[in-house]
Amino acid sequence: MKVSLKWLSDLVTVELSPKEFADKLDMTGTAVEAVTVAGEALDGVVVGQIAEKVKHPEADKLWVTTVDVGDGTPRQIVCGAQNFEAGDKVPVALVGAVLPGGFEIKKAKLRGVVSEGMNCSARELGLGEDHEGLMILPADAPVGMAFSAYHGTADTVLELEVTPNRPDCLSVAGFAREVGAVLGVPATWPASTPEESGVPASEVCSVQIADGDLCPRYAARIIRGVKIGPSPQWLADRVGAAGARSINNVVDITNYVMFELGQPLHAFDLNTLATDATGRAAITVRTATAGERLTTLDGIERELRMDTLLICDPSGPVALAGVMGGETTEVSDATVDILLESACFDSASISRTSRSLGLVSEASMRFERTVDRTGCVAAVDRAAQLMAELAGGTVAPGVVDAYPHPHAPCALTLRTARLAQVLGVDIATDEAAGILERLGCGVEAHPDRIEVAVPSFRPDLEREIDLVEEVLRVWGMERVEATLPAGRGRAGGLTREQQWRERAGATLRAAGLNETMTYAFADPADPERSAMPFAADELPVELLNPMSSEQSQLRRSILPGLLRSASYNQRRGVSDIHLYEIGSVYWTGAGRKQPKERMMVAGLLAGAWHPQSWNAPAVALDFFDGKGVVEALAREFAVERFKVRPADLPWLQPGRAAEILLGGDVVG
Repeated sequence: MKVSLKWLSDLVTVELSPKEFADKLDMTGTAVEAVTVAGEALDGVVVGQIAEKVKHPEADKLWVTTVDVGDGTPRQIVCGAQNFEAGDKVPVALVGAVLPGGFEIKKAKLRGVVSEGMNCSARELGLGEDHEGLMILPADAPVGMAFSAYHGTADTVLELEVTPNRPDCLSVAGFAREVGAVLGVPATWPASTPEESGVPASEVCSVQIADGDLCPRYAARIIRGVKIGPSPQWLADRVGAAGARSINNVVDITNYVMFELGQPLHAFDLNTLATDATGRAAITVRTATAGERLTTLDGIERELRMDTLLICDPSGPVALAGVMGGETTEVSDATVDILLESACFDSASISRTSRSLGLVSEASMRFERTVDRTGCVAAVDRAAQLMAELAGGTVAPGVVDAYPHPHAPCALTLRTARLAQVLGVDIATDEAAGILERLGCGVEAHPDRIEVAVPSFRPDLEREIDLVEEVLRVWGMERVEATLPAGRGRAGGLTREQQWRERAGATLRAAGLNETMTYAFADPADPERSAMPFAADELPVELLNPMSSEQSQLRRSILPGLLRSASYNQRRGVSDIHLYEIGSVYWTGAGRKQPKERMMVAGLLAGAWHPQSWNAPAVALDFFDGKGVVEALAREFAVERFKVRPADLPWLQPGRAAEILLGGDVVG
């Protein structure tokens, strides 16, 4: 998620440098993936006015513009955008300017016509993702003024890695609350109470929810008389800083509130919704029926699965709940009246719909991580007020609020003794209670415990240990001193099996072998390829979810993996190979619930011990080199009654195979 520090500063005071702030967030569990500065390097970019626009003589899609930049010398600039006319004011990068990303503007010829600068889009200035046309400035923008001075462009944007269990941080206001808790400063929450007039919303629309588990809440407001148009610059800037493209004032407001409060919204053109017998726009939330189809905002007609959650009117589906709206009810330039949706949908249902249709959006991502159902009305009120202010709309009285499954509060107890036991450090009860309170919890402190009312926007707080984690990460994990566990018998050491493994590895390395590690997964065809026999009661262990059919079993022998390693090296010109591996093999039997596991050691020699040199020939490795390695292992472990005898095994070369016996038992 992207967060503008300029936007964040409206809600909470941060007196740290961007680097110090990012480091602080990293220590509290919110990783900062990137820090970008927008508008910092805009020297040489000024406000210009298009004085003339003519077709390029050698290119159908290019324009030759004459631009007034306020210094008395008009510039000729070749431009490929299509969204401007003569008289428009735009940002102009003069020759010598360096744009974000290190792009330097130079005087150049484009299809034979000299271009003395560049008319800029928002993305070229690092002010958003919109690059489909020029950034058109208001008519009162002063020609010749430095663009950074006019626009106030300098802003730092943090790109945050928000973990799936923290949906409350997927909004600027929620993140401000988190920052306030971490820094110990107050944070404000945007609130709105729109002025209302006209016919009540309940007389204009109705809402029915077929399954409260799939849609715990659906709130709707009516805004009449809106005028669709461009967003004011501050709104377009904030939507752009959050990573979205400015479209129009109404759509930008829904995106703005989603980024600000974390509640996705959707605006329907009220006059395109079908009505019921009472003349009201009748919204129904239900799953799809067999054969239903919907054309979404991207113009694609989609066949719907029967578990797809839909927003419908009496004529049929009008939107994919929580994912994307429908084409027939979208807001257009002709829209006058708005039905504004603010709802909460089941996260698993939205996830299935999003993935089955290949539609992933900012809204679906938030619904998949759980949206706070108690915030639906506050969000729709906020958006309605902005539509009244920025689009000239009139807000109908009341909210149509279908709320079949109200939020059930959760209460937890944090014992101070348990807090100290887990952390190994004493944190005062009042301090711990203050941390939880700043995080939005209701707290009641007692000498030996803290009674906590978990807020609805923190679904991840389910147990006492979750509260311990919250206190620790805000208090500061770096403040906990590292100590060794107390008590007798705490000295570390290797087990007998680990000691044996270390000795075996050291011996094999001393004998000239190199350790390798191969996959514990095996190809079911390995025994047939190698003719390696296994006992009747040594059945392979099958994987339930293998990465591939060639790795669908656990290995019963280490040798096939070593042979693959030798083949891989030989195909790349490495002929002298000396490898060993110490690892587990696995097998099962009929009726067994768990497989058996045994530690084994295996080695492989190929080529020679060393390549030919001027003073020593390359001597090919043979049976006796391998026998010598085995004897070295036997000496290291002082094995008695060790013996090697010839053997006739179908998977080894006749006359060069032998069995290893210890006390009369074949062990290799």
